[in-house]
Amino acid sequence: MKWMEKTASGAAFVALLWPLRPIAAQGVPVAPPPAPASLQAAQNPSPMLESTRVHERLTTRVLDGTERSFNGPAGKPVEVWVPDRVRSRHAFDVVIHFHGASWLPRQAVAALGSRTVAVVLNLGAGSGIYDRSFADPAVFDTLLATVMREVAAATGRVSRIGRVTLVGFSAGHGAVRAILREPRHLARVDAVLMLDGMHTSYVPEGQVLAAGGTLDTMNLVSLTAFARAAARGDKRMLIAHSEIFPGTYASTTETADWTIGALGLRRTPVLKWGPRGMQQLSEVHVRRLGVMGFAGTTAPDHIDQLHAMPELLKRLLSR
Repeated sequence: MKWMEKTASGAAFVALLWPLRPIAAQGVPVAPPPAPASLQAAQNPSPMLESTRVHERLTTRVLDGTERSFNGPAGKPVEVWVPDRVRSRHAFDVVIHFHGASWLPRQAVAALGSRTVAVVLNLGAGSGIYDRSFADPAVFDTLLATVMREVAAATGRVSRIGRVTLVGFSAGHGAVRAILREPRHLARVDAVLMLDGMHTSYVPEGQVLAAGGTLDTMNLVSLTAFARAAARGDKRMLIAHSEIFPGTYASTTETADWTIGALGLRRTPVLKWGPRGMQQLSEVHVRRLGVMGFAGTTAPDHIDQLHAMPELLKRLLSR
């Protein structure tokens, strides 16, 4: 299909969320009267094309360090990259990235120039498999313990995990929301980066807000609790999203608006250049909480969010 961008970033995931039509800068969906369910389904994914913005793409490069892997949740491989600088330390930080080719999160972590290990999991299509895989809190405990074991094998010394950062791109947000439902894990995680991936269903199913539907907020509660802690300055959280409007389920603009409203905050309109030729339209900044809304309603705009990870991750962890 012509609208699907093929890149080395693992853009096979772009089929997960595509728009029906733009969303206004205020975050209010612009939609016509309700269409028959069969027509709505046919519009997701959207065949819309756009060629104005640059949509720059990172490329793979060799990084110094050790690569290891082990079988993790859902029997899928967990890919671990241990930079050489971790070898001489008694503690290391970890960035756990859900959904996306492993080379790009590794580059983002390497750009930090810190003692940070990159961990990448790809569990399948749709946020449901990510959510179900971490529904049992013991799964996350096991993941951290096994990462420590693999780092020890790579460095020849036992080290403890310091700061834990979770990154959810697209469907990967399902793992983040599941992990944060456990109060013990919400306390353990230090930072969260959401890359165009905070979704939920409409109630009734498939009925957009403009047609009288509401959001199923159950999938947003744990993420909003973390956002509230970041707004207090206790955690770090950055939510970045496009204007993509899937139509059959809630957009990342709509869910971000709900979280912003639940905290009693408001967006500020801005016009700024972002990474990879992205155009920022709105922002929220309260202590260590940030929300960044970017232009774009097409497949390449979704992939822009993943390729912006080096800049966005650095912004999150430097707050």
